[in-house]
Amino acid sequence: MTEDYLMNTYKPDDVCFVRGEGIWLYDTNNKAYLDFLSGIAVTSLGHNFRPVNDAIKDQVDSLVHVSNLFKNKLANELAKKIGELINGITSDNEENNFADLDIDFGKVFFCNSGAEANECAIKLVRKIKGPKAHKIISMENSFHGRTLATLAATGQKSKQEPFEPLPADFVQVPYDNLTAVKNEIDSATAAVLVEPIQGEAGIIVPSADYLKGISEICKSNNVLLIVDEIQTGLGRCGAWFKFQDARIIPDVVTIAKSLGNGVPIGACWAKTEIADNFKPGDHGTTYGGQLLACRAALATLETLVSINAPVQANRLGDIIKSKLKVFPQITEVTGTGLLLGIKFDKLNAKEVQLNSLKHGLVVNAPRSDTVRIAPSYLINESDVDIFIEKFADAIADTKSSVE
Repeated sequence: MTEDYLMNTYKPDDVCFVRGEGIWLYDTNNKAYLDFLSGIAVTSLGHNFRPVNDAIKDQVDSLVHVSNLFKNKLANELAKKIGELINGITSDNEENNFADLDIDFGKVFFCNSGAEANECAIKLVRKIKGPKAHKIISMENSFHGRTLATLAATGQKSKQEPFEPLPADFVQVPYDNLTAVKNEIDSATAAVLVEPIQGEAGIIVPSADYLKGISEICKSNNVLLIVDEIQTGLGRCGAWFKFQDARIIPDVVTIAKSLGNGVPIGACWAKTEIADNFKPGDHGTTYGGQLLACRAALATLETLVSINAPVQANRLGDIIKSKLKVFPQITEVTGTGLLLGIKFDKLNAKEVQLNSLKHGLVVNAPRSDTVRIAPSYLINESDVDIFIEKFADAIADTKSSVE
């Protein structure tokens, strides 16, 4: 079989990976590649991670799927764990919480992807507010998914244009601009949808008071706040969820990517009084919360807690940033934890990405001036040194765009 049988929705590199081990991938020729992308912040525990593998195998031998017509003990257990992490509570550090913010473990809807999690969030807030308050405010250059509704919420015109007209009443305002958010809110506004760090836009980090400011604006205007933590959540940016740095708890939080360490699963968490507005039949998905995906996610979260993923991400991210300072071609390194954007002004980042692959290094370039890295939390300093060596070779092979 060749790619001729696949729809032309991606433009893949010629490399085809057939196996993985830890932070290494191997292609059809058994060439090794250091994976510093993790399937775009998905395999945060690396490839072929034994505790997750064992949980999956055990569940396969027991029961993979029934349907949401029946009770699901694993899904309920996973939802409880997510609620604990939303509130900063882990099994080994009970005092690390937000008790001063009125703990609410909330409720969860499980689905299969980040886009579906955001779709659920949009439907939930629109049901709560009703037809008279239906507008969703999101940010320019944001990315929230590729369904029609989440595409309408995505602030990238190039992605929207081929599918217009899109669902109405989605508007975008400049990122990191509290005045713009405040000025756009009116009596027709249901919610504000925001990423704590914009990933697909090139790892854009807002001002320290941005999320807290949005939260206060939403509260004073009786507008709901949805925080998209699909790429930033579960420890990647140095907190269990990046909004925790702002000492807020949003009304709705969307989660995916790292949740299943590669097994497709997404989640939409909402405060209890918000979640309870959904009634049977309001929303659903055939595979959402299925036993296999939940078992994988439970094993993943157990490990993330045991290694203290946020601390790991911060420590290793700081090491990477320090070692990248030796490159004069790099103008800035943005991001926090292990979600970093490496910016150039005279090199084309997409060429750096391709040259990295030639040297056995997997990264990607969401923009022409930015290389994104999102390695596994299980890397060590020696792995960082290998990354720096391969990245140096890739940069050396990339010609300057300015003579």
